[in-house]
Formats: sequence, structure tokens, C-alpha cells
Amino acid sequence: MFRTTINPILRVSRPATSILPRRFISTEIKEALDGAVNSSPVVLFMKGTPEFPQCGFSRATIQILGQQGVDPSKFAAYNVLEDPELRDGIKEYSQWPTIPQLYVNKEFVGGCDIVTSMAKSGELAELLEANDCLVPVEEPQDSSANVKPAQRS
Repeated sequence: MFRTTINPILRVSRPATSILPRRFISTEIKEALDGAVNSSPVVLFMKGTPEFPQCGFSRATIQILGQQGVDPSKFAAYNVLEDPELRDGIKEYSQWPTIPQLYVNKEFVGGCDIVTSMAKSGELAELLEANDCLVPVEEPQDSSANVKPAQRS
């Protein structure tokens, strides 16, 4: 019933393309989606915005990305509810039937279930770190006081 393609690095299982209706997105939509996916190292297509997610799966994915420490300057989110062509087009573009959809460095990672599983196993943190997508860790400053004991006479 399902043909599974597993990416050994990201462990993404994709349903057979025959399950999704073949619409063939327009060249303009494909180019727009290419541009969106290339716009930042971490890209999320979601329902709503990061500040106001409009579904539980989008909310959970945003929370996970926040917990992982994704650098806001390396993150872009696209609200699929604003544009029906975007909402339908991204499903065909990725050959993944659900939203949200996460991309890291132009590669499709998966939906909420995959992101959740990867976060629990530590794979998401490894992926984000390997792609330099996390907030830089500040070097700890030496907080020890340079105090010498007083000399007694």
C-alpha cells in the first residue's frame, strides 16, 4: 500500500506519490517555493505564524524549534493559510501531505511527527548544529575575582 523512501540521514519516510493527487504545480509556484526554501537555513511552512500558530501541530513544531535554540536570524516561517496556492503547492512540492513542513538547508526534514521524534532522539539537535542553525553559544566569561589575600605584617 505504501512505498517508503527513507533518507538515511534525516530518516524521513514519504508516502507513495500515488496517494497524493498529481496536480503539477505551475512554474511560478515552484519558483516561489524554491525561493522560500532557499530564503533561510531553517524554513517552516505552517498554519499561522510563529507568534500565533493556528493549529496544534504548527504550535508544537514552533515550540520544539524554540527549545532546540534555532537562531531567529536563520529562521523563516510561511503561513500557508494566507495563500491557497501555497498551501496546496507545498504539499506537492515536498510530496508530503501534511502541514507543518520543516526544511533545513534546503532539505525537507518532515512534519510535526518527524520533528518530534527527531527532537526526542537528539537527531534534530545534531542536524541543526551540523548546519549551524543554532544561536551561538557565548564564551563563558571568567567570573572569578582576581583577589589576592592581604599581606599580614
